[in-house]
This record gives sequence, C-alpha cells and structure tokens, in this order.
Amino acid sequence: MTGGLQGATHDPTSDRPTLAELKAVAQPPEHIARYNAEHWSGALYIRHLSIYATKAMLPTHITPNGVTWLMIAVGVLGAFALPLPGVVGPLLCVLAMQLQILLDCSDGEVARWRQRFSPAGIYLDRIGHYATEAAIPAFLGLRADGWSVADPLDVGGWTVLGLLVSVVVLLNKAFTDLVHVARTKTGRPMLEDVAETTRSKVSGLAALRRAMGYLPIFRAFVAVEASLLALVAGIVDVVHGDLLGTQVLVVVMVPLAVVTAGGHLLGVLTSSRLD
Repeated sequence: MTGGLQGATHDPTSDRPTLAELKAVAQPPEHIARYNAEHWSGALYIRHLSIYATKAMLPTHITPNGVTWLMIAVGVLGAFALPLPGVVGPLLCVLAMQLQILLDCSDGEVARWRQRFSPAGIYLDRIGHYATEAAIPAFLGLRADGWSVADPLDVGGWTVLGLLVSVVVLLNKAFTDLVHVARTKTGRPMLEDVAETTRSKVSGLAALRRAMGYLPIFRAFVAVEASLLALVAGIVDVVHGDLLGTQVLVVVMVPLAVVTAGGHLLGVLTSSRLD
C-alpha cells in the first residue's frame, strides 16, 4: 500500500513504526473525512489517543479482529455495570464506552497498518455496536427496577421498557444495514459515503431532517452519549435518594427511540439509497 510518508510503501510486518509513519498509513485523511466515518469524539480527541494505543499494540502481534473482540467485550461489560448502585455503575459505563470507541478506532488502524482486511472484521464490528447499544437501555431498565445480582429474577415494568427500547434500537440499526443487503441482492453498486445519498427526495422531509440536525435525538442511542445520559441520571438518583433519574430517562427513551427509528425508516424509503 502506498499510504506511507511521501507515497513510500510501508512494511506491514513492522512492529515498531514511528508515530508519523503509523499515522500516515493508519489515519489517512480520505478515511477520516468520510461522511459517516467518525463519531464526534473521534475527531475531537479519540483519534489523538488511539494512534498511541495502536502503536503500543503492534508489538503484541494482536490481530485487527482481536482488537475488535476487545472492543465488543469492553462495550458489553460497560453496559452490564449500569445496575451497580449510586454513580458507580454509570461512571464505569462512561469509562467503558470511551475505551470502546478508542478500540473501535484502533482495530481499523491495526488493519490498515497490517494490510489485513476481511468481511469478518466488518461483521464483528457491527456485532459490537449492535450488542453494546442494545445492552445499554436493557440494563438501564434493570437499574430502574433496582435489579441486583443477589435477586436476579426481581424485575418489573422498567425492565420491560428498557428491553422495548433495545428492540427498537436494533431495528433502527438494521434499517441501515438492510439498505446494503437490498442493493447487493439487486446487483446495485455500493453507496458512496456522502451526505447526498441520505437526503430525502421529499422536500418537506428534507427540511425536517435539516431542522432535526439541531436536535439530534438519535444520539441518545449511541453508546457514548447514552452512557453520559445514564451518568446524569445516576447523579439525579443519588441527589434524590432513589432511582427517579434513571426511571425518567427510561421513560423518555421510549418515544425518542420510536421517533428515531420511524424517521430513519421514512428517510431511507424517500432517499436515493434504494434507487
């Protein structure tokens, strides 16, 4: 691959590149600049940290998929921590989601340096995000019910609401991936990762989508933002002396999830993505 400094080829078997060499190959501008490539935290600070993590992991000979498995484990375990009492659970969740997104950056960086790309890597990456972002509302529901390991069967309506949000989150994520399935099955090329492909052909919906950009409620179901909301709710719980904050968050998440998924489905059907 000619992604190194000044177009020079790099040695993918090298375990100890300089930071400049690694960054030139592992963080190419054309990848970082893709429309759907980066979470805001990636551009803001995670990419500045992930390159150091990637550099440290290369000598261990861990594979890109090995890093992705770590990403999956960290994300799911972070969601599992939510029912812990006080702010301990939400704080652990926030830290886990920060580490997860760092590992999510590093697995691709390791792959680009090692020149090891596979459908399995993309598949595992999707599993990681599906599992984490569905687990967070499920375990928020358990937290709202006051669930504990000591009495694992003591669940109620809050858990049901959390699981309902989880199902809608999974559906919403499937709406994106099913576009690629539909295009592949009909022999259409892959979509370019640009904003134009997501724009609704119905002018009213396009205007509404632009307006909703100022209130991005869909981010409530992205792991980083969901964990931060859980932490705010946990602080309210502690201040109020009960689980009011978490319970309010779970209730609010239900209509937000439905609106997000419904709007996404409508956006897909009225855009050029299925043309």
